Amino acid sequence: MFKIFSKLITPPKTNLSHPKYRPDIDGLRAVAILSVIAFHAFPDWLKGGFVGVDIFFVISGFLISTIIFENLDRGTFSFSEFYSRRIKRIFPALILVLIACFVFGWFALLVGEYEQLGKHMAAGTMFVSNFVLWGEAGYFDGSAEAKPLLHLWSLAIEEQFYIVWPVLLWLAWKWKVNFLAITILIAGASFYLNMRGVNQDSVAAFFSPQTRFWELLSGSLLAWVSLYRKDACASVKVRLSAWLSTVFKQTSVANGKALSNVISFAGLSLLVCGFLTINKELSFPGLWALMPVLGAVLVILAGSEAWVNRVVLSNRIVVWVGLISYPLYLWHWPLLSFARIMEGEVPSESIRITAVVLSFVLAWLTYRFVEQRIRFGGEGKSKVIVLVAMMVVIGGLGFSTMIKGGWASRYEDESAAIQAIMALPLPFVNGTDCGKHIPEFKENNIVFNGPCLLTQDAPPSLAFVGDSHLLHYLNGIWGSFTSESVLMVVQWSCLPFAGDHFLTGDCKKNHDALTRYLESSSSVKTVVLSAHWAYLMSGVFEPEGDGWRMAKPFTEAGAKSFQESGINMITKLVNGGKQVVFMKDVPDLGFSINDCFDVRPFRLSPFSNFNQDCSHSQQRYLERIAAVDAVVEEMLSQLPSVKVYDPRSLFCSNGKCKGKGDFLPYYMDGDHLNHHGASMVMKDLIDKVDLNGS
Repeated sequence: MFKIFSKLITPPKTNLSHPKYRPDIDGLRAVAILSVIAFHAFPDWLKGGFVGVDIFFVISGFLISTIIFENLDRGTFSFSEFYSRRIKRIFPALILVLIACFVFGWFALLVGEYEQLGKHMAAGTMFVSNFVLWGEAGYFDGSAEAKPLLHLWSLAIEEQFYIVWPVLLWLAWKWKVNFLAITILIAGASFYLNMRGVNQDSVAAFFSPQTRFWELLSGSLLAWVSLYRKDACASVKVRLSAWLSTVFKQTSVANGKALSNVISFAGLSLLVCGFLTINKELSFPGLWALMPVLGAVLVILAGSEAWVNRVVLSNRIVVWVGLISYPLYLWHWPLLSFARIMEGEVPSESIRITAVVLSFVLAWLTYRFVEQRIRFGGEGKSKVIVLVAMMVVIGGLGFSTMIKGGWASRYEDESAAIQAIMALPLPFVNGTDCGKHIPEFKENNIVFNGPCLLTQDAPPSLAFVGDSHLLHYLNGIWGSFTSESVLMVVQWSCLPFAGDHFLTGDCKKNHDALTRYLESSSSVKTVVLSAHWAYLMSGVFEPEGDGWRMAKPFTEAGAKSFQESGINMITKLVNGGKQVVFMKDVPDLGFSINDCFDVRPFRLSPFSNFNQDCSHSQQRYLERIAAVDAVVEEMLSQLPSVKVYDPRSLFCSNGKCKGKGDFLPYYMDGDHLNHHGASMVMKDLIDKVDLNGS
């Protein structure tokens, strides 16, 4: 083991060799970064532009594996030199962007936003952003557009690959294991996990390194073919080109170029097809990721002499964009994200264009005056030490910002409205995992995608079941029931019951298992059902619609299956001797609660959405919800024993439905209550409904 460790840290006398520079690969980088920027700035223009990240993965895998393969064969590979070069390549621009975000955020962000920025800074310096973002995903997670360091997830996956892959290849070389075998084995396992994971947990599949490594390893396979089967590939190219020249009567192209042109054009076509057909509504990566990955592989495989590579991708302007692609990737998203945060909505087209132009300027300046001087100057060892030290300091600064709660003292002299906004995030409570007292869930592999918790370490007497419109009562429930064990079970887009379009797969499995447990439980006396009923009927939100996350009108078939599902579940619970309480939904505002507080330190344009009264028309709301109410009332008419609780009178009166009281807001967004609003509803529920089953 000591000998292996010594080999890892001791550089050989010969420097690492690098593959011959190919301008067309920088051109491919340009295609990747431009597609990503287009998607982020103008998503309606290029809905699949985010697959540019997958192109970057292939390029990184190809170049890094080429370096490792060549130098291991020559006996010149050095871990210390390899990672020193990675540090000088990755750290300078990243450090600059992190510092800029921290400084700008001090003046532009509210406390909760700055706390989250600190958390993401710390994660970014440790290259674990993908895991942090994965853990944050959920209904109450902040909007992705409001996370200035969201884009570091892909950099984290690349760095995780750079840590693991060289060590595996060095061990394979040391133990004389075939490079191709280990590459295919790991790539195949990663692709399998990707295909399985995208159907089970699409968020995990998107952010997990094990479901993404196959994309980088596709570049590694290409590197192996290019190095070890170069002559065989050239021979095949010539033969196939000769056949093509015969077919198309072009004898002058029987030298391999014809096939290269076909391969390159096919790869470019796959990329374009991916940009135009893939969108964020699809299960990605999954099988869809093959399109950009295979497209990138084919473009690189075609070689620098293919027409597309030589004329289009090697164009000087395109290559220049490719050269600055890394700092451009780092700069563009924070600029767009900060603009989104300060505007409180999607920024105007002129603001987005300005942000993109500014990102190009900053990227060029970073490349010219930071990257080049640090990467290619002397004193490499000293630079590496300084860069690592700076990254540690920045990580510590981010961690301090997180544990200090976003440095609330920045706003100690501000208005009470700012303090109200600071209190909006929902604090989560501790509880006993439901599996401790419901072992059949674990035995049957029942895993809910929301909390399944008990307030006490004892069998529950009261159960709350629902989706995110139950979860927002979490703190209210934990604060209201202190002498008895209460069960909360949450699953998005599923519980407590829903239309047929939801009740499939894991949703149906979990729904049926929970119903069986509640029906047969000897301890549970009362079951409270709460959900976003309009959404469980329709299954679709308006993209922008009338306001915040408005559920689209449902179909007759959707309403019918929703009713049948509800009657089936509630009847089983009643027959099991349970008291059932049906909670009607709170009013959705039709706007974000942030529109009620003009507390942003500064904005890029006037606050056009400011709703000082924080209200909307009660009549309009009742008209909008009337169809949903009719379906619910028809269902409940067949279930006379069910107790009904309606919280809407707490929010709507005198012709208005309000999102805040005299001082504090009731909501955390546009349809979920915050701690204050949830506690108010829970108190009213307890006052009006006997939850003991008597």
